[in-house]
Amino acid sequence: MIDRRAFISTVTLGLLVAPLAAETQQMGKVYRIGLLVHGGPAVGGLVEVFRHSLRDLGYVEGRNLLLEVRLVERHEVLPDAAAELVRHSVDVIAAGSTLPAVAAKRATTTIPIVLVASADPVHAGLVASLARPGGNITGNAAVTPELSGKQLELLREAIPRLSRVAVLWNSANPANTPVLRETEVVTTKLGIRLELIDLPKSELIEDALAAIVKHRVDALLVMPESVFFVHAARLAGFAVKHRLPTIALVREFTNAGSLMSYGPSLPDLVRRSAAYIDKILKGARPSDLPVEQPTKFELVINLKTAKALGLTIPPTLLLRADQVIE
Repeated sequence: MIDRRAFISTVTLGLLVAPLAAETQQMGKVYRIGLLVHGGPAVGGLVEVFRHSLRDLGYVEGRNLLLEVRLVERHEVLPDAAAELVRHSVDVIAAGSTLPAVAAKRATTTIPIVLVASADPVHAGLVASLARPGGNITGNAAVTPELSGKQLELLREAIPRLSRVAVLWNSANPANTPVLRETEVVTTKLGIRLELIDLPKSELIEDALAAIVKHRVDALLVMPESVFFVHAARLAGFAVKHRLPTIALVREFTNAGSLMSYGPSLPDLVRRSAAYIDKILKGARPSDLPVEQPTKFELVINLKTAKALGLTIPPTLLLRADQVIE
């Protein structure tokens, strides 16, 4: 059982609760929406994107919306945070990634759950299939296993001598297994050796970083995992200190100082999750709404980090970048 005080102290950092219903200027029905997010400061901006996306669809706090946000850093707290949202009788729960979605699914089988960015919801057991999710869950399948292979190809293009890569992953997240499998297939084709570094709990970060140093790798691949968002800045600083070019899935890591990111746009997925919520609040059933895969991908390169690493990014790679941070 999670200590109540520890739970409160963890959640309070990201607890953004709208005014009480009695204090709102009600105009018709007031919808209560829960947002359950696992991550640190790197994902804080996405909460505001979520707010604005709902507002664009006509859901305004203080008028017809009560928004319950639970931004937690320790994944052990997720079950309690999900259960609290259920006790608040929210109309919909938006789950930021796979682990929050798993916690929400265990907390309720009746309240609709919308996936903001789940790596592989079928493999994780969240939905029956993308076309026919069934149950009370739908939303975005944010990651396909092939993305990690593309990330390795980008690393090889930036670092032709690349031969040994550390992969930071979380064995406790069932969605990571197919991604890791595809990564191993691509590394065999490229002649790259992988060193798997498991980080199942946020507090084990120092052990994971020590293992990376021990393996003397040429670069670091950060798998899509909400646990790692908590340490986005820490990972970036570590990579620069040890001269390790690092690639991750989303630009939030590159903004924090990692060398590159390639993957779906999280703000775009957040906006699409708001559209799912709008459909559900208007009467659609989650089981009838197919899970969608990302359509907008972006390559972001941090030239400031490249300079700190003593690395020259090939012009052909820079030309393909959607954003270059200087």
